[in-house]
Amino acid sequence: MYKKPELKNGFVGMEKEVAKGWQEKDIIKKNFAMNEGKRYFTFYDGPPTANGKPHVGHIETRVMKDIIPRYKVMKGYKVIRKAGWDTHGLPVELEIEKKLGISGKEQIEKYGVEKFVKECKESVFTYVSMWEEMTNKVGFWVDMEHPYVTYHNEYIESVWWALKQMWEKGLLYEGHKVMPYCPRCGTALSSHEVAQGYKDVKDLTCIAKFKVVDEDKYILAWTTTPWTLPSNLALCVNKSYEYVEVKANIGTEEEPQYETYILAKDLLETVLKETPYELVKTFKGEELLGTKYERLMPFGEVEGKAFEVIHGDYVNLEDGTGIVHIAPAYGEDDSLVAKQNGITFINLVDKAGKFVEEVEPWAGRFVRDCNEDICKWLKEENKLFSKEKHLHSYPHCWRCDTPLLYYPKESWFVAMSKLRDELVANNNQVNWYPDTIRTGRFGKFLENVIDWGISRDRYWGTPLPVWTCEDENCRHQECIGSIEEIKEKGIEVPEDIELHKPYIDNVALKCPKCGKKMHRAKEVIDCWFDSGSMPFAQWHYPFENKEMFDNNFPAGFISEAVDQTRGWFYTLTAIGTALFGRTPFENCIVLGHVLDEKGQKMSKSKGNGVDPMELLDTVGADATRWHFYTCSAPWLPTRLGLNNVQETRKRFPKYPMECIFFLCAIC
Repeated sequence: MYKKPELKNGFVGMEKEVAKGWQEKDIIKKNFAMNEGKRYFTFYDGPPTANGKPHVGHIETRVMKDIIPRYKVMKGYKVIRKAGWDTHGLPVELEIEKKLGISGKEQIEKYGVEKFVKECKESVFTYVSMWEEMTNKVGFWVDMEHPYVTYHNEYIESVWWALKQMWEKGLLYEGHKVMPYCPRCGTALSSHEVAQGYKDVKDLTCIAKFKVVDEDKYILAWTTTPWTLPSNLALCVNKSYEYVEVKANIGTEEEPQYETYILAKDLLETVLKETPYELVKTFKGEELLGTKYERLMPFGEVEGKAFEVIHGDYVNLEDGTGIVHIAPAYGEDDSLVAKQNGITFINLVDKAGKFVEEVEPWAGRFVRDCNEDICKWLKEENKLFSKEKHLHSYPHCWRCDTPLLYYPKESWFVAMSKLRDELVANNNQVNWYPDTIRTGRFGKFLENVIDWGISRDRYWGTPLPVWTCEDENCRHQECIGSIEEIKEKGIEVPEDIELHKPYIDNVALKCPKCGKKMHRAKEVIDCWFDSGSMPFAQWHYPFENKEMFDNNFPAGFISEAVDQTRGWFYTLTAIGTALFGRTPFENCIVLGHVLDEKGQKMSKSKGNGVDPMELLDTVGADATRWHFYTCSAPWLPTRLGLNNVQETRKRFPKYPMECIFFLCAIC
């Protein structure tokens, strides 16, 4: 009969003694060295950022990442477990801005880009000791002595090689698009970044009245962004829907006052509510196409085709009036439908998200702060039908939490839309746990994939390796794919070249077409491209370790939390498909979020978070690990607290080992 061992120092004390023994006898390194010459089983460790403190969610990921490589070693496989650090991007920059007491790009440049970049570089391992302590305490066996680091020259060179491959395949291009843009950070965001930052917020919405030219009637159009109304250039209907013209009494029964409105038939009762009206006629939306209306707000010069009704398939009858106000500068759909119909373009907002001088009443003010005043102006001009607060999902910057604006930007893109079918096909070869991710959350995202905007107007990141000739009549462009290539083509390139800004910005090339100088594009790239490049960049492939890469690609197993379906999982898939024609992992366990003991989301404001170090010091690593392995399927949310982990420990002998064998067997 099984008898529990007597522990002089308790569970935690025993774990400390075991960990000490591992260290004294080099057990972990010996495990890493096992099965030399045998078949490889590959695990990729998604890189965390060491300038942020670890939280309990990181314990969950480490626990799940650890068990399968251990099992595979016991089965006789050679398993390399290389840790990594994600060191670039806005998280680092925002921390340095906070430290220096500055805010925004203007103040960064006044402080000095070189000094700022040095501060970023020195800060990236602020909490590395805390990460190492947590990793050791939880018993996650991973090689932290020889990690890959995304800011190292060797890593950047491999990323440059990847971009050069995409350039040569016609996948990397410069374009002008309306993109989600953070006015606080001064840079555009990619679609997968935007997907991580949606929040339900109550915003002021309004229905504006657009007067038909030479007729005493108004077209009603609804918007959730009144600040875009000064830039209105068209109205959009769906030509297949039924619309109505009604005579509405906006006065009283004793003193009636009539106005004629045009809107979708199906939304008539919702919009007019208790307003008495008389139906004048019903007609298809196609009859509205080409209808001219008077300009709503007189700010800024407009040249070209504007102020008429056009068609858009995306117009729906779910809310609003069935008529969409079009400001081409501030929406992807707006921009596309405007181009299709030859509508002109106007932008009345600067890069800080403030109205320009032409918008006199609100010049210099942040646009979202002007919604109420714009509605007030419309009412005074008899151009407002109604306004109300509306709960809707709105994108926020996933780094600084600022509401995003859709804004016209010159940017560099990877043409992922060209690879849509290949992405979907590759994804269908992956074993997802649960499989609903493959066909649902991730699969649907790939089916609707858009081109990846990879350039960022920032400072601390992998520089975009594209040089352009300074001669306006030439404008020849080249993408550089290695340090050797830049030394070959560059003018006075330092021997020990530093690939970061501002040093790389000082390197010019000689144009092979006209002989004049070529200068690098000033942008850095999306830091998600860095982490998505880790399968090859961690080995400095293709410049060295080719055999090591070949033996360890693709990975047999990866695991991260569910939010990475539109983060690391996507960038791995996108880059792997673009470069190697396949997804770089074969099996993926998608982890549910960690909740508090009551099943609520942990947050600082609620004060219901669990300190990872306190958890491990109080109940121990074994109990914590066992809790994550057994309390629910890995992909379901996990309730976590000191009390329920202790309860799990008490029931330890009652759990069948099949729970663990299931996790080990799936890969």
